[in-house]
Amino acid sequence: QVQLVESGGGLVQAGGSLRLSCATSGSRFSVNAMGWYRQDPGNQRDSVATITSDGYANYADSVKGRFTISRDNARNTAYLQMNSLKSEDTAIYYCLVDHGAGQDRKVYWGQGTQVTVSS
Repeated sequence: QVQLVESGGGLVQAGGSLRLSCATSGSRFSVNAMGWYRQDPGNQRDSVATITSDGYANYADSVKGRFTISRDNARNTAYLQMNSLKSEDTAIYYCLVDHGAGQDRKVYWGQGTQVTVSS
């Protein structure tokens, strides 16, 4: 059974930093893209940053230059380094992992971790 374990959320003042981690295990298939999404009450879940298995990263315009996504393929773990945090970054952050290929391809979501930025 595939598991995603997220960690690193919390409360931080504006201008501060946090680092989120997402570790996946239990799949017999390769890990493709990994990413982070966020959602605050009343809004849809939006992409923050994604990274392919070969390290190509993509960012939402609102976080470019402040957030950095990376991954350790040996550990099947993705990281999101968040710097210069703003109050509008406050949300629940969800990890997404894309496993497998063809008919075996599946997308899994983490349980979410709260990030709160106080102004």
